[in-house]
Amino acid sequence: MSTMDPHWRKSSYSTAQSNCVEIAELAPATHYGIRDSVHPHADHLTIPTSAWTAFLASVKDGELGS
Repeated sequence: MSTMDPHWRKSSYSTAQSNCVEIAELAPATHYGIRDSVHPHADHLTIPTSAWTAFLASVKDGELGS
């Protein structure tokens, strides 16, 4: 992974209560980071880009419930 600071972002569906997760594409663009927005300085989960893409496709297809 690169030493560059990733650009963390929340979903546009997030509320002002900050009870959400944030994601960031991690250099060199082969992984995504997922972290708790309430504790941004804690560790984050790192997953391959292919897993993140598959997860998003499953959500969009309604495979994971409502």
